[in-house]
Amino acid sequence: MATASLYPLANKEELMKLFVGKSLKDVPTPAAVLDLSKLKSNCSRMLEAVDALKFGWRAHIKTHKTAELTRLQVGGGIGPVNIIVSTIIEAENVLPLLLEYKSAGRVVNVLYSFPITPSAVPGLALVSKTLASTIPSVFLKIDMGGHRAGIAPQTAACSTLISSLLALESQGHLHLLGLYSHAGHSYSSSNRASALDYLRQEFESLFVTSSAVHSISPSKPLVLSVGATPTTTSVRNLLVEDGEGVSEEEVKAIAALKATIEAIREEKCSIEIHAGVYPILDIQQLATHALPSTLLSYPNQALTILTEIASLYPSRGKPLSNSPTSPPTSEALLASGSLALGREPCKAYPGWGILSPWNRPGVIMPTCPPEEYRGWIGMGKERGKMWRRSWR
Repeated sequence: MATASLYPLANKEELMKLFVGKSLKDVPTPAAVLDLSKLKSNCSRMLEAVDALKFGWRAHIKTHKTAELTRLQVGGGIGPVNIIVSTIIEAENVLPLLLEYKSAGRVVNVLYSFPITPSAVPGLALVSKTLASTIPSVFLKIDMGGHRAGIAPQTAACSTLISSLLALESQGHLHLLGLYSHAGHSYSSSNRASALDYLRQEFESLFVTSSAVHSISPSKPLVLSVGATPTTTSVRNLLVEDGEGVSEEEVKAIAALKATIEAIREEKCSIEIHAGVYPILDIQQLATHALPSTLLSYPNQALTILTEIASLYPSRGKPLSNSPTSPPTSEALLASGSLALGREPCKAYPGWGILSPWNRPGVIMPTCPPEEYRGWIGMGKERGKMWRRSWR
């Protein structure tokens, strides 16, 4: 059963009539404002890195859920269109785009990244039948430390599952395409070496599992698909020349990762990386420091939340210091809350947002990392607030 019709998208032509040519001051709030030039740049840089490293690429579309940004993520040309969705409706909404790519001769592959529940089967079957009348391709999801989903490698349960999948494949019921991991816990990274090491761990977890597959089916081709935005973003460090501001720790992490990649290629496994937040980015991604600040900083963030201040409270905020003579600061009530501002703060920053300098003369974006930022910060519940963050 298709569910997209139950949640129809807004008419694009009507949206263009309402918003094209308008100033931001005329837009109803709260509003998500995307900077197209930054989106294009972030997507192009990822595609260029993947191409330079000769990796396969799979774009996760769950962050934006739109056909327009999916186009930017998969790029032009004649190459394969590999995407990931987290919900069936995401796949249903981009079906027209995928059929367009298919009619142009591009190979289309959609990965549903959540473990399949019985109720999801009819919807997934309909999507699959619309795109291709073939048996389903399957990725075996490996838990490489995040403990959210997947099976732990080198366990009896993993061996049993591999045997079952290969048996079903031999009977013509499915095609085992490869192994998949998502290092969600890599969001705790705080430097390049850490992000690179999480990526190496992803590769090694899948690599050791591929050996278990090949112990049963030696000639079985496998795609090893790894990634989360911090680890996938970090691959650009592999393209940095030695000595370009690279620490000894980073040099070791790069060498270890390159050795793992080479070992995988020697076993004739295909390498694929995936990510989804990177086109838009957020403070959490900046806090991972997966790339040098010249490549990953505030100017790369493509999303701004436009909201209004409902009221100001000049003396309700916290003092800027612990000094008894430090006066209280102002606090502001926002006409938006956590549904508009964000789901959660990140490890390096307690707020849901950083106030941008839009239309404030002489004000620029921060030049410090998120963990050092001081100034107006936003926090959301049912209604958001802003206050001044004190200096340490």
